[in-house]
Amino acid sequence: MEWTGRAVREVRRRGAAAVQTVRWAWAGPGRERDLVAQAGKAALAAWVAWAVAGWWLAAPMAFVAPWVAVVLVESTVYRSLAHGLQQVAAIAVGTVVATGVALVLDSTMVTMALVLPTVLLLGQWQRLGSQGVYAATGALFVLTSGQVTVAASAARVAEAVFGAVVGVAVNALIRPPVYLRDTRAALRDAAREAEEILDAVADGLAAGEWDGHQAGEWHERALRLGRLVDQARSAIGWSRESMRVNPRGRRRQAVAPPGKAYADALTVLDYVAVHTAGVTRTVWETADQSGKAARPVAAIARPYADFLRRTARAVSLYSRTRFAPSGQDDSAAEALREAVGELHRTLDEFRRRLPGAVADDPDALATYGTLLAQAHRLAEQLVQD
Repeated sequence: MEWTGRAVREVRRRGAAAVQTVRWAWAGPGRERDLVAQAGKAALAAWVAWAVAGWWLAAPMAFVAPWVAVVLVESTVYRSLAHGLQQVAAIAVGTVVATGVALVLDSTMVTMALVLPTVLLLGQWQRLGSQGVYAATGALFVLTSGQVTVAASAARVAEAVFGAVVGVAVNALIRPPVYLRDTRAALRDAAREAEEILDAVADGLAAGEWDGHQAGEWHERALRLGRLVDQARSAIGWSRESMRVNPRGRRRQAVAPPGKAYADALTVLDYVAVHTAGVTRTVWETADQSGKAARPVAAIARPYADFLRRTARAVSLYSRTRFAPSGQDDSAAEALREAVGELHRTLDEFRRRLPGAVADDPDALATYGTLLAQAHRLAEQLVQD
């Protein structure tokens, strides 16, 4: 009975998640609505392909057309087109090889034993990419569907071509996917997390009150920030691909192209992630009584806390200037230049105080000197246009 209860709870959990997904899709634009749209388009592509090949033309292997159509409504138009060409080529290769060998040998079992290893090897051809496995699928369709004839094999390839055309056309013409919104969201999430971490560490340094557990949590968040930046990098790649051979993407390109601006933003966020991880690690080591680093004195901690607060504000302003859907915010851009100027002045003050504050501690001087160099590079990156 216990496993039955777990099964019921799992079904309820999944049902609640599905309902929540539908609610999010209905509420507004987002990943959930994109997924619902792609699912609807795949179903439509299969229906159209079957209506023509199966109902109207009564093709002998009509199911091939909707099957190919549904799998080619992919996450980007470019991927649909590229995979469509590769899949049709793979099916054609498997069909031709299986048909030729079957007509010569006139034995399905012997033909299958010879053909399947051959087409599986041909499917490894680099130009077929991930679609190479469909060479074996095409061969199996030939060898398991009754009498083998050239006409039937030609019809099968034609149905695959028609299904590919339908799948690519539906994906390209009906709400073609564009991932600019996902890219902006990923970049904003990384910038927001960096801002929150820097503010938290600044508060701790200024108050002089933090322990090893709290400092360890800051460092864990800083390490996760690096993963958020990696997710943003992946999202940029998806955005670029989604703009290729995409009429909807061309219409949006003038507004928010995933080009140099996003690449520059990714570089800045990389600097932010590296600098933040360095800061939190240093703080964590000073909080750990077994570590070699000494707890920073107020003469160092307070100026550096001020620098972290100003860095957090600069990152926030940078996010507003670079990731706004409607373009750059001019007022935020001017505020960003002023914030970076204050950042440089804070760094200069910190640099003047540093040698005297840690004159008797070479290790601390080296550590804070490295952080200071990272901070200067970060400030320079934030102000670049």
